[in-house]
Amino acid sequence: MPNHLSTFGVIHTAISLVGVAVGFIALFQDGKIAPKTKNGTLYGIFTVLACLTSFLVMKTGHLSSAHNLSFLVLILFPIVYYAPSLRIFGSKADYVQTIGMTATLFFSLVPAVVETLTRLPVEQPLADGPDSPIVKTGLMTLLVLFIIIMIFQAIKLKSQRKGLTPAL
Repeated sequence: MPNHLSTFGVIHTAISLVGVAVGFIALFQDGKIAPKTKNGTLYGIFTVLACLTSFLVMKTGHLSSAHNLSFLVLILFPIVYYAPSLRIFGSKADYVQTIGMTATLFFSLVPAVVETLTRLPVEQPLADGPDSPIVKTGLMTLLVLFIIIMIFQAIKLKSQRKGLTPAL
């Protein structure tokens, strides 16, 4: 299995990296990815573009589990974006939006971790496949980090509702 990226793979990767970077900038600046802010809008645009371009990048010649995550993000994104205007979520809409946007970032990072560890360094990648122990450890670390971030966001939203802290 070759470890090089096609030209389109490089374009997809660049788009994805910009989306992830903007997502992290929003998290660090605002404590969340707020869709209607400049960073939130840029994150949304680059995340959707990354998901769409992922369907044109197929290392194995067919859709993979990474593509399933792209489908999930594309389904989840409009739901969490419009959560405040959807009655179904009621008073929990801000939780759905905040934690849902963070979840889209997490889902975007899963294939990034797998691809990075199975492709780099180019001469001798750290992992020989997605089932390698280092990949599983990387994904578990990512999951724990995002659970901590989402718990922090939920606590912050709850205290914000009680008027104890300024808005996220």
